[in-house]
Amino acid sequence: MKSSVTMHATRTRLAQSILLATTLMSGLSVSVSYAEEGALEEIIVVSKQKIFANQSTTESMQHQQNPITSVLATINTLPGVNITEGDAFGFDDWSTTINLRGFQNSLSDQQVGITIDGFPNGESNYGGGSKANRFVDSSNLQGVDVSQGTADIGSRSLEALGGTLNFLTRDPRHTAGANAQVSFGDHDALRYAVSYDTGTVLEESTRLFVSASHQEATDWVNNAAENDRDHLAAKLISELGQTTITAYLAYDEVQEDNYQRITLSEFQADPNSDRLLGDWTGIPYVDQVHRRGWSTLRENTFGYLKLDHELDSGLSLSAGVYMHDNEGRGDWVPPQIVDVANDNGGPESEVLGGNTVYGEPITGAFYFVDAAGNALTARDGCASSITFPYGGAGPEYDPACYQDGAIAVQSYRHTHYQKDRLGLTADLAYQMELGGHDNEVRLGVWYEDQTRNESRDWHRIIDTSVGPDFDPQPYYVQYDREYPREVLNYYLEDSLSIGSLTATVGIRQFFVDVERVDNFDAGNRTSLNSDSDVLFSGGVRWDTPVDGLELFASYSENYKALGDLVLEQDAVDTSDIDPETSENVELGLRFVGDQASATVTYFNSTFENRLEFFGAQTAGNIPNYAIGTDGRYDNVGGIETDGFEVSGTYSISDSLSLYSAFTRINATYVGTGLGAAADAALGIFPANTVVNTPENSLVVSADWNNDIYRTGLSIKYVDDRFIDRANSSVAESYTTSDFYFGVTGAVFSESLDAMDFSVVVNNLFDESYLGGISGFGAWIGAPRTAVLSISADF
Repeated sequence: MKSSVTMHATRTRLAQSILLATTLMSGLSVSVSYAEEGALEEIIVVSKQKIFANQSTTESMQHQQNPITSVLATINTLPGVNITEGDAFGFDDWSTTINLRGFQNSLSDQQVGITIDGFPNGESNYGGGSKANRFVDSSNLQGVDVSQGTADIGSRSLEALGGTLNFLTRDPRHTAGANAQVSFGDHDALRYAVSYDTGTVLEESTRLFVSASHQEATDWVNNAAENDRDHLAAKLISELGQTTITAYLAYDEVQEDNYQRITLSEFQADPNSDRLLGDWTGIPYVDQVHRRGWSTLRENTFGYLKLDHELDSGLSLSAGVYMHDNEGRGDWVPPQIVDVANDNGGPESEVLGGNTVYGEPITGAFYFVDAAGNALTARDGCASSITFPYGGAGPEYDPACYQDGAIAVQSYRHTHYQKDRLGLTADLAYQMELGGHDNEVRLGVWYEDQTRNESRDWHRIIDTSVGPDFDPQPYYVQYDREYPREVLNYYLEDSLSIGSLTATVGIRQFFVDVERVDNFDAGNRTSLNSDSDVLFSGGVRWDTPVDGLELFASYSENYKALGDLVLEQDAVDTSDIDPETSENVELGLRFVGDQASATVTYFNSTFENRLEFFGAQTAGNIPNYAIGTDGRYDNVGGIETDGFEVSGTYSISDSLSLYSAFTRINATYVGTGLGAAADAALGIFPANTVVNTPENSLVVSADWNNDIYRTGLSIKYVDDRFIDRANSSVAESYTTSDFYFGVTGAVFSESLDAMDFSVVVNNLFDESYLGGISGFGAWIGAPRTAVLSISADF
């Protein structure tokens, strides 16, 4: 619960910010523009009339990314946003990092909400979460609405501490037709996609599209990965008088081989290798970094049915139901067999096969056996000659330290993820006159029932001298758990317009209950409640006397529920853990003119009760091979952030437009409040800059198009970022450039008018840099990558 002193101080800051904006208004110039289909304005950044900062992607931003690339990449040029992916095409979810004004979605943090057409994505973490690229194919992306900081009060997410990304699927077209597309490029990249739109049918009330795509590529480091993705989708819109019915269904299946984080010194020694190997060596300690043993396999089925109804009385209703089924696996190849069965001194049953042990504790490990399956020990005094990876191995891992005929053994470890979600949403808006002034009341509810399953099993690699093929029957199932969860959320908001001034105030609250059900130990059951306080939000928007210029200011209290990841740890005392919270203040100006548009936003955020897990790594970041449910979660201070964003577009002519966005962020850690000794013990460094947050970033792009040709170049500069909280290790600044060129078939022949040819080159000048940062290291940014695409309409 926030103290009254803290709440008063925050609201005082808001009042001071509004006063400051009024004073400075005459000296600032900002903007917004609204895009119309087929017009030049499609390349202008869209910012809607809200009390808070928001931006939307444009058609040109989608042109800057090839069709194989993840839809996440399209928002990378918006102000306050930094997207980094270890893979050239965004195949690897493990290495994907989203930074939004210092709030992050990464391997270790989930602080930015994601929704699909307004419906929740079901969290973004690696262990059973799903980002937008699992639900939306690049061919079906209409755009992305980005709310940096103060998200809309009706946004449905349990992670939106620092804003929301709402990915919008395209609507079915009014005209019947089909499209086929093929793309191919560097790193053995290949994609083919088809779609069909029915046009308006059933007395011109209904339209539908169906689409399918397949894409594949290898990794850019050593061309060893097997990355494949299949995506199916369909969307229907039926307009029946004042009622619109929308339905969407998507199926996505992917196999991704991961990239590994590296330290700064490793990057400086070799900036072209992430230390995962493409070849199998037959030495388990080395083969633990075999790329195909680091894999993510996922299937996602997501769909919704929504009804929108408008009444002449000013009342509008929107109600929806959605479902989501997620299942998959995370793979790794630890260089050992864990000892879980008591074999009474005989051959190790774990390597003989045919037997599975469930839930027993790990009592040790062995690395080599004789022909009969008996565990062997290394010779006394033997020094290992293995120097890679992790600084080298001890004698127990080195085949040279064992007798002739010793057989190396190794595990293939699977962590299985499965999640089922079913949810309901309802929103009501009523527009009326209040004292002669326009007034709108909005209220809404969200309910979700979810069950997540997670289990881990260990398989024996059949022949470590040959490759990673494993026995399909596990020798050990380490744990098997279910996490049922219920979410209930409501909001209420009122907006009153008096002349040119609109004031908005709202409240919302979350009720979240989650349980742990241990399928091996019925007594190991627990539950967690992380209901929020009543969360306040509000602000003002003033349409100034200057035509096209408006002022906005907003305040919001945001919250992240304690998720089931907390309950994975047996020893956690949940009575001492609080949900993460944030308070966001925004102040800005928007301007829209005939040729120019721009936005300027000042923001201030306070992130409290930051939750962190301790115990995943041993000293020196060497993997803890046997870790299952050990470790703990603690609230360890917070983060304070302030800064400003400036973005704008200038249309030089009907064909040429320039766009630029600049962001300056000051994000620093706040201590635990328990004193310097406690901060030091937990690795917290008050006043240090937040990891992976650049102080400055700048985007400049130019786009040109006419009826036949289109081309554009975008350049992005990202400032230095710290890799560690001690601020002792720095990922240096980098500049990347994206170039595209497209032409319709009409340039070659009138008979080819329905065809389109395009080439996209990402990281045009082949910048070498460190990208996403999480934990002890960073992923290397992808090199220059070119893709050619050909499409045809029928």
